[in-house]
Amino acid sequence: MNTESSEDGWRSFLELTAKFKESQELAELFDLFFTLEEKQDLSKRYSLVKALIDGQMTQREIAEKLGISISKITRGSNALKIINSRLEGALKEHM
Repeated sequence: MNTESSEDGWRSFLELTAKFKESQELAELFDLFFTLEEKQDLSKRYSLVKALIDGQMTQREIAEKLGISISKITRGSNALKIINSRLEGALKEHM
């Protein structure tokens, strides 16, 4: 029996999502793969990253607005510190 590692499964999932170009198709795909709670978590993570990229609010303001802990904001902030400049530029342009 062939078992995929978590990394292989994640990469395969990313390759699958890259094949879907329309947002409605992606929404349907994500409805299949993610639970409502997981989609809510991703939504909050998106909002957190967007707020950090925008740089208009303090971490406490973000926590209050999004209803998330300071530790989650710190983890998001630390993750942004290690991304490459190409991704950072793309995020700033598209978010």
